[in-house]
Amino acid sequence: MEHAQLTEARPYHHGDLRRALIEAGRRLLEVEGGAGISLRAVAREAGVSPAAPYHHFRDKSELLDALAFEGWDQLGNQMREALSNAGSEQNHLVILGVAYVRFARMNPAIYRVMIDCSQSHETMPEKLRDEGAYQLTRDTLVEAGVDPNDETGLELAAVAVWCAAHGVAEMVGFKEFEPLRVQLGGEEAFLRSIFSQLDIFRPGRKVAAA
Repeated sequence: MEHAQLTEARPYHHGDLRRALIEAGRRLLEVEGGAGISLRAVAREAGVSPAAPYHHFRDKSELLDALAFEGWDQLGNQMREALSNAGSEQNHLVILGVAYVRFARMNPAIYRVMIDCSQSHETMPEKLRDEGAYQLTRDTLVEAGVDPNDETGLELAAVAVWCAAHGVAEMVGFKEFEPLRVQLGGEEAFLRSIFSQLDIFRPGRKVAAA
C-alpha cells in the first residue's frame, strides 16, 4: 500500500499529535518493518508537516522506543485478559506463555521492535516492569509456588519464563513442526503442550540461585 493512500485514508484532525504519530508509526511498521520507519515518513502518514514529529521525538530511536512501549503495554493487557479467561484449574504459567507467543505471532513487526529496543536499554521502563507483563509473570510465579521472599530466585524464575516464551515465539513457526502441530489439534494445543514440557512452567516448581 502506498504512503499517499494511507495518509489520505487517515488524515490528522485532532489535537493529540503524539498519539497520531505513534498510530501512524504502527501502521507503517506493519507495512514496511522497522527499517522503513523515519520521522518524515511518519509525518507524511499522519498528515502533518515534516517538522511536527520533532515536537515529541528527537529522532527515530525515540519514536521506536514509543512504539515498543505501546507494544509491551498491549502484550501485558493481552496476557492479563488471557488469565482472566482461564479457569482456576488451568496452569496459569502456561496460559501466560501461550498468550505471549500468540501476541508475538500476530504482531511480528511490533514484537521485533519491542525486543530490539529492550536490548539497547539498561532497564525496561519502570511502568512496564512494575505494572506490565514482566510483573504479571512474577506475580503468577509466586502464585505457582515460587518463594516471594527469595528475590534472586524469583527474578531468575521470571527471566527463565521470559526467555522460554521468547524462544518458543522465535521457533514455533518452523515448518518442520507442522505435522506435530496438526497431530495435537492446532497451534494453541501445540503451544500448551510445549510449555507443559518445560519444568519452569509447572506449578510448585522451586527455583533458587545456584
